[in-house]
Amino acid sequence: MPDRYPPINPKCPHMLHGGDYNPDQWIETPEIWDEDMRLMRLAHCNAMTVGVFSWAQLEPEEGHYDFSWLDTIMDKLAENDAFAVLATPSAARPAWLSKKNPEILRVQPDRHKIRHGGRCNHCPTSPIYREKTQSINRALAERYRDHPALLVWHLSNEYSGECHCDLCQEAFRAWLRERYEHDLARLNHAWWTRFWSHAFTDWSQIESPGPNGENSIHGLNLDWKRFVTHQTVDFMKNEMVPLREFTPDVPVTTNFIGAEVFVGRDYWKFRDVLDVVSVDLYPHWGREEESVPDWQTALQFGFVYDMHRAMLDGKPFMLMESSPGAAFSTANSRLKRPGMHRLASLQAVAHGSDTVQYFQWRKSRGGAEKFHGAVVDHAGHENTRVFQDVAALGETLRRLDDVVGARTNAEVAVIYDWENRWAIDDVHGLRREHKDYFETCVRHYGAFWKQGVAVDVINEDADFSKYKILVAPMLYMVRPGVAERIESFVRDGGTFVATYWSGIVDESDLCFLGGFPGPLRRVLGVWAEEIDALGKDERKRVTPLPGNALGLTGTFEAVELCDLIHAESAETVAIYASDFYESHPALTRNTFGEGEAWYIAFRDRDPFLDPFYEALIKRAGIRRTLEKSLPLGVSVRVRGNGRHRFYFLLNFTDLPRNLPLGSTRLADVENGMVFETEMVLEPRAALVAVEWESRTEADPFHLGGGAKARWWDRESEGRAR
Repeated sequence: MPDRYPPINPKCPHMLHGGDYNPDQWIETPEIWDEDMRLMRLAHCNAMTVGVFSWAQLEPEEGHYDFSWLDTIMDKLAENDAFAVLATPSAARPAWLSKKNPEILRVQPDRHKIRHGGRCNHCPTSPIYREKTQSINRALAERYRDHPALLVWHLSNEYSGECHCDLCQEAFRAWLRERYEHDLARLNHAWWTRFWSHAFTDWSQIESPGPNGENSIHGLNLDWKRFVTHQTVDFMKNEMVPLREFTPDVPVTTNFIGAEVFVGRDYWKFRDVLDVVSVDLYPHWGREEESVPDWQTALQFGFVYDMHRAMLDGKPFMLMESSPGAAFSTANSRLKRPGMHRLASLQAVAHGSDTVQYFQWRKSRGGAEKFHGAVVDHAGHENTRVFQDVAALGETLRRLDDVVGARTNAEVAVIYDWENRWAIDDVHGLRREHKDYFETCVRHYGAFWKQGVAVDVINEDADFSKYKILVAPMLYMVRPGVAERIESFVRDGGTFVATYWSGIVDESDLCFLGGFPGPLRRVLGVWAEEIDALGKDERKRVTPLPGNALGLTGTFEAVELCDLIHAESAETVAIYASDFYESHPALTRNTFGEGEAWYIAFRDRDPFLDPFYEALIKRAGIRRTLEKSLPLGVSVRVRGNGRHRFYFLLNFTDLPRNLPLGSTRLADVENGMVFETEMVLEPRAALVAVEWESRTEADPFHLGGGAKARWWDRESEGRAR
C-alpha cells in the first residue's frame, strides 16, 4: 500500500473546498455570477459542483442544446483559479422527456406509475432513458473534454428508490436466470418456496415484492434488493461510457447517501466502477434536548466516514455535501453553534476526506430547498456569520496540502454489511422494532473511537488479513467463504469478536442446520440454543468470573437480547447472574490456532464495551493515537503521508478538555505553536497539528499553496502547558 495517495485530480493538488452551485437559476441576473466569483475567492473556494439539476436548461427541447450559460460559468471558474465538479443531469429529467416517453416514469411497489415531477425517480432499465442520458453526457464530455476547469465528473445525484415497471420485471427475471444458472429448482430451494405453496413453475410467474403482492419470501426480498443495486450500477456504467471515451483521465464519482439513513443500495458494489467515493452527510448537531450530546453524533458520523474511506481500501473520499448552516432535512433546523462548522468539517478531513463541500453555495429563491443552509444567504453578501465561518475554514484548508492523499492506518475493522442489514430488517421474530443492527455496529465502533484507535468499517467480502482485531456485530447472514476467511484470520493470530444473533442464515436467508452460530460455531467454540427478547425496561445482570483473561470486574447490564449459549471448546469469561439462565455463559473466549475468538451473548449497555475493548486493544498490542486515555467527547485522529503524521484534535463538548499528550510533541500547522506533555482543547475546538518529531530540516512541512512553513526558533516557539 502506498504511504499516500495522489490527489483526486493532479490538476488541483490541494484540499477541495466548495459547494453545489446552481448558476442556471440566475441566468436573468448575470451580475450575480460575477458576484459569486468574488465571494468564492473570499471564501477560499476552489471547486464548485455544477449542473446537477440542469437538464432542462441544457436541453430545453429534444436535441437542441444550449451550453452558452455553462460555457460562461466554466470560463469564469477557470479565470478565478477554480474548478468544476461537473455533474451529469440524469437525476431530474425535463418535462418534455417525460411527456414524450412515459416509459421512463418510475412505477412504485404498488404498481402505480408516478407522474412527472420530483427528482431521482427515473426507471433505470428504460432503453430510452439510457439513450437520452448517454446522449447529453456525450455532448457534455465532447464540449468540455479539454476545458481547464474540468476536474471531476459527478454522476447523477444520490441514486435511490426503485422501479417496478414491466421493463424492470423482465430485467429482474433475466438477472435471476443468470444468478441461478437457469435452474428454477435452485431458485425455489434458495427461496424455500414450498412454504405457503409459493413454488414457481415458470420464470414468468416471478414478480418483485410489493405491498399488494408477494412480500413474505425473504429470499425474493433479498434478491430484489441485490438486483436494484445491480441495475443502478449498470445504469451508472451506461452513463459513464462517453465520459471514459472522451475524458479517460478525469476521475468519476457519485454522491452516496449516508448509511445512517439509507439502506436501499449496497454501496460496496460500486467500488469497482468509481475512481473516488463521495458521500453526503448532514449531522444533526445540538440534540441535547433528545439526550444526544454532540460527541455521540460525532461518533456515529465518524463510523460513516470510516466506512466510505474503507470502500476503496483507504483511499481518501470526498465529502460532497454538507450544510454550512441549518439543514432543513432534520427535525429541527437548528443553527450551528459557534465553532461547530470548523469542527464538523475538519472531522471529515480527519477521517479521510480530501474535500469539504456544501449543499449549497447560494440559497435558491424558490423551491423545496430555499431555506436549506448555504454559504451565501438571501442577503447576498459576505457579512454573515455562516459566510465568515466558511471563509475561515477555507483559510485553514489552504494550509493542508500535505494532508492531501494522506492515509489512515487502521489495525481494527468492524463489519457493517448491507445485505446482512437487509436480512435482519426482514426477520419476523427476535424483536419487531429496534433490531438496531446499525446502532449496534456503531456502539462497538464507539469503544475504539473513544480510545483513539483507528477503525475501518468494512463488509463481509473485504480482506480481513491486514487487521489485528475484527469485530462482527450481529453477523446474522454468513455468505459462502466468509466463515473460512474468519477462521484463517484467527488461526493466523487475529482476534475475532462476534455477538448474539450471528451465524443464523446463509446468503438466501435460509437457516443453518445443526446449531447456531452455523459456520462460525467451530471458531467461536459455542452453541447458541435460544435467544431471549427482553421487555423495554427489563435488565439482566452479567458478572465476570474471578481471574478472567481480561481482568473484568463488577457487574454489567444486559438489555433487549440475551443469547442462551453452551460453551463447547470455548472458556467462559462472564455469566448471566439473573433469571432462569443464571450461570449460563454470557461472554466466552475460544483459542483457535494462534488467535482467539470472543462471543458476546448479550446486548450491552455502557459500561461493558469500553473496558472489554480497552483490554483487547492492550492484548493485541494496538497503537492508540495518544498514549493516554482521551477525555470523553474528544476525538484524536491521525493521517500520515510517509513523512509526516498529522493529528486532528477535536473537542465535541461545551467544556474545555485537558488532553494529555504523553511523549508526543505536536506543532499547530496554522501558527506553529508547539505542545508538549499536555494541552487544553477549548469547547468545540478543532486543531490540526503535525508530529514534531516527524519534521526534518531537509523535508519541511508545507503550508497551503506550496509555500514552505517557517519552523519556529526553538527558543521562541509558542508552547502550551
